[in-house]
Amino acid sequence: MYPFRNILFPTDFTSHARAALKYAAAFAREGAGRVVLFSVQGGTVPANLLTLPERIFEEMDKRWLRQLRADVHDVLADPLLAGLEVEPIIVEGEPAPEIARAAHEFGIDLVTIVTHGRQGLSRALWGSTAEEIIAEAPCPVLTIRPPQRDFVEHRGANTEIRLNRVLLATNFRPTANAATQMAVALAARTGAELHAIYVISDYVGQMAEMFPEASGPPLSRLRDYVNERMLNFVSENGGRATTHIAEGRPYEEIVRLAMEADFDLIVIGTSVHASLFGGAPVLGPDIERVVRNAPCPVLSVPSGRVVTPQAIRVTEPVPQT
Repeated sequence: MYPFRNILFPTDFTSHARAALKYAAAFAREGAGRVVLFSVQGGTVPANLLTLPERIFEEMDKRWLRQLRADVHDVLADPLLAGLEVEPIIVEGEPAPEIARAAHEFGIDLVTIVTHGRQGLSRALWGSTAEEIIAEAPCPVLTIRPPQRDFVEHRGANTEIRLNRVLLATNFRPTANAATQMAVALAARTGAELHAIYVISDYVGQMAEMFPEASGPPLSRLRDYVNERMLNFVSENGGRATTHIAEGRPYEEIVRLAMEADFDLIVIGTSVHASLFGGAPVLGPDIERVVRNAPCPVLSVPSGRVVTPQAIRVTEPVPQT
């Protein structure tokens, strides 16, 4: 799974979307791989756009294609991509399904996307589209939401990954296994501190207050279980890991710890749920809220699909940090 070799960089060519380019370049450089520059358009784009004679644009009255070609050339000339293999791909359609399809077709190992912007794809990725991409992509998705702490440094011709602290958000279920392996591999390769957090959801405490005679002992056993699993996690990683156990709302505790301890990256496993009304699969609300509120980039690692009895898309306003 790591290091990544094939990196998908979706863009609408705005400066905001460009914030993800340095991450795509850095991971591709580290893995001696390539960057797939990917653009989704609302109209049909000729397959030979980059080599069409200038006169064709006037004849076709397709000045937007001329601008699109200029935008592609501008990104290709970016110093961040110097010396890297870059493949530009332009398709027609809707961002989320086309990005997910491209991840399958091009054997993508990592998708890098910006989740906040003002127009075009960047605006679309703020909210549900970003989460649809995370839910549908067959590979890890790195979400960046400027301004955040970042962990990529570009100097001269070098783009380097500088991870100091990696936070794994886990619940020790099978759906978290891939994320755990990813976090361990990232920390080992970059020399970063590895931390893990388990949040005992506040509903457990609420149930204990409502039914103390029935829920008290199970909560106590859960705390013991979590402590045991955390000790095993540290042991399995040669003692080179720090653990955190919290009680409350999972996304709030994960985001709070990431802020307080200046983490560079959150790694979280994504279990995908089928929508009650058909349509696109959706993520759990805690994962969505971590992605939307994290003070640093979030690496969402796919695990599996789970059918739930109700749709779990977050519909109320989500507080932003």
